Amino acid sequence: MSRRARRPAPTPASCPCGHSQPYEKCCGRLHRGETAATTPEELMRSRYSAFAVRDEAYLLRTWHLRTRPPRVEFDPAMRWVGLEIEETTEGSAFHSTGTVTFRARYTDSGRPDSLHERSRFERVDGSWLYVDGDFID
Repeated sequence: MSRRARRPAPTPASCPCGHSQPYEKCCGRLHRGETAATTPEELMRSRYSAFAVRDEAYLLRTWHLRTRPPRVEFDPAMRWVGLEIEETTEGSAFHSTGTVTFRARYTDSGRPDSLHERSRFERVDGSWLYVDGDFID
C-alpha cells in the first residue's frame, strides 16, 4: 500500500484592500451585507476592494445619494494592484464626517499608475457613505 504525500491546502489570497485576511473574511463580508463599515477607513478599503472585484452594487450602495452616479463603469484594461492609506481625520464613533487620504495603485493596459485622493465620508442613519473626493498631485 502506497502513501501519497499530503499537499498543504492552498493559502487564500489576501484581500485587495491590503489586509492579510482573505477577501471572503475581510471586505467580502461587507460586500455581501453581513456587516457594515465602522469607520471611513474601513469603508474606503472596502470600496477599493469593490473596484478590484468589480462589485458595482456595493459601490452604489455605499455612495451618498446626493453625489452617487447612476452606474459605475469598469474599464476592462484596468487592474487595481495596491492601496496605501496615508491619513485619516475624524470618523470615530463621535463624528458624523471623516476623510481618508489614500493612494490607489493600478495598471492600465499593463502600464502602472496611481490615483491619489482625499475622500470625504458622512455618517447617514448610522452608516458611513462616500461623498466625494479631491485629487492630489
